[in-house]
Amino acid sequence: MAKKQKFPHLVGSKWTALQKTWGWRHFQVVNRKNQGEWVFAEMVASCDRNVRFWINAKALKDRTMWQAGWQTLQEIQNIEIDLSDEMRSEIL
Repeated sequence: MAKKQKFPHLVGSKWTALQKTWGWRHFQVVNRKNQGEWVFAEMVASCDRNVRFWINAKALKDRTMWQAGWQTLQEIQNIEIDLSDEMRSEIL
């Protein structure tokens, strides 16, 4: 039986950084690289194809830093409020 691939739909996926990253918020995965147990995604800014970087694909699961899809500024603000409320309730 073949091993299940980690992050099978990574290439082509779109992401929003909750904080500006390299000056931008919207990125698309254009390439993936497997190195041992690690999977890396090559991110490209949607508005500037010259802005590229590699990131550990696991980091994209961190909802405090990345959201799947392209979110508007209003949606980002709502996400930040929701995350803030979740953190507050976990402390109490």
